[in-house]
Amino acid sequence: MHITPEIIAELISQARKDAPNESCGYLMGNNGEVTHHYPMENTDHSPEHFSFAPREQFAALRYARDNGLQILANWHSHPASPSRPSAEDLRLANDPDIRYAILSLHEGIHLNSFKIVNNKVVDKEIHYEG
Repeated sequence: MHITPEIIAELISQARKDAPNESCGYLMGNNGEVTHHYPMENTDHSPEHFSFAPREQFAALRYARDNGLQILANWHSHPASPSRPSAEDLRLANDPDIRYAILSLHEGIHLNSFKIVNNKVVDKEIHYEG
């Protein structure tokens, strides 16, 4: 999956704004190319986990469909921990067809995405280190 520098900048901005709570949203595009960031509210308002509001999820799906986009990744931030899935992230990653991107603000900025199947990471891509 390729994420443009402009989208990465949007994710960093959102994560910084929402810190110390986790940020979240969808990354959309086609053919592995992320062209749209769809930010969503973390309804948990927590620094350790996140949840999407169901109405926002439906709106995101409608937006993707109406604009001919695929949801390529679910993303969230880790304000105070590394860019790797937590045990909860692994347990909740139930769509093997998308990637799970995690933006860490811990010890620099790191953005990785993961393919997770049956609660296990089967692939990791590094998108940003700074």
